[in-house]
Amino acid sequence: MSKKLAWAIAAALIAAGAAVKLAFFQQRFLYAGTLEATKVDLSSRLNEPIAAVVPQEGDRVSKGEEVVRLLCDDVKVAAQLADVNYRRGLRLFHAGTIAPDAMDRVKNQKEESDVRLGWCSIRSPLNGTVLSRYHEPGELVGPGTKLLTLADIKDIWAYIYVPQPDVARLRAGEALTGYLPELGMRPFAGRIIKINDEAEFTPKNVQTRAERERLVFGVKVGFLGANEREILKPGMTMEIALPR
Repeated sequence: MSKKLAWAIAAALIAAGAAVKLAFFQQRFLYAGTLEATKVDLSSRLNEPIAAVVPQEGDRVSKGEEVVRLLCDDVKVAAQLADVNYRRGLRLFHAGTIAPDAMDRVKNQKEESDVRLGWCSIRSPLNGTVLSRYHEPGELVGPGTKLLTLADIKDIWAYIYVPQPDVARLRAGEALTGYLPELGMRPFAGRIIKINDEAEFTPKNVQTRAERERLVFGVKVGFLGANEREILKPGMTMEIALPR
């Protein structure tokens, strides 16, 4: 009898422990999202051959650094001629032998030539990493031709899709925590950047509460400031917990 009583007490304690764990330590539901980085495509504004593509894929570049240089022989000649004409016109203008409107035309030609000359050197608009390199030196490219794709890996984010009842308690700027499965669920501090104002997967007729719960809204969660060591990379899956 004592053994039976002991087994009964043990079973009761195990059941009680399981109930407490289920009630108080139930694992939170995590929303999965794919990490993406802010990308910038650099394109040519001129119809010119490429003289040099400085970085390789995976290289880091700094803001203002020259990444692509176009040949631009004709543009350089035109810029030199426009500069000579401007200097000559300026002397004549000060001597009073050229009309102001003629001087303005010479000045505009020089400014236009300088702008086109500046287009021959393509510089990075951000501190980032070269993701893709599309053309090599010697290739002729036209206006709008994509040359490089850069990304600021530190400015990384993910979209998760949250049911309508849970979206009601979220707000832009609210802090969230993301977990990286590849590193044993290591936490990363995040923040809600944007909550889409239109639902996804909307049923035709939304009348009952159960149907409203089928609506999901895209929530953009950024991890800027949490990725200084660039551990997070585009394409990784981040699991994100909503506030309790």
